[in-house]
Amino acid sequence: MGLVTPDFGLVFWMTVSFLLVLYILKKYAWKPILKSLKEREKSIEDALKSAELAKDEMARLKSDNEKIMQEARAEREKLLREAREVKEKIISDAKSEAKTEADKIIGSAKAQIESEKLTALNQIKEQVVSLSIDIAEKIMKDSLDSEKKQKEYADKLLRDIDLN
Repeated sequence: MGLVTPDFGLVFWMTVSFLLVLYILKKYAWKPILKSLKEREKSIEDALKSAELAKDEMARLKSDNEKIMQEARAEREKLLREAREVKEKIISDAKSEAKTEADKIIGSAKAQIESEKLTALNQIKEQVVSLSIDIAEKIMKDSLDSEKKQKEYADKLLRDIDLN
């Protein structure tokens, strides 16, 4: 029953023991324990700050990355648009060049046809003249076979010349 109702001596020695343990703990253990707790708290705080900085850096990098992606898309669209414009220009230039070349060929062909037509007409005229002369010669030979007819014809020609 002595433990349930302690004596004054027991309480005294318990208090002295407790204060002695408390003094020893304060002198040798609490400073290192508190120091390590503060260091731990500081390292956790630093880790949280660096995590926050990393989070901010990641957000900034993400926004920069998104911005770069948008610029790359815009650049790609610009290059594609320029390529389409160049393609259209090349096609239109080729079409106009082909049309010009075709017009030259058609003009050259028309000129050649006209030249050949004139040459053919001249040849036909020459043949008609040649045939006319041959026919006239034959007619004249038949109609002027006598000397009297020849003289009459010559006189007639002389009169026609005088009249003009």
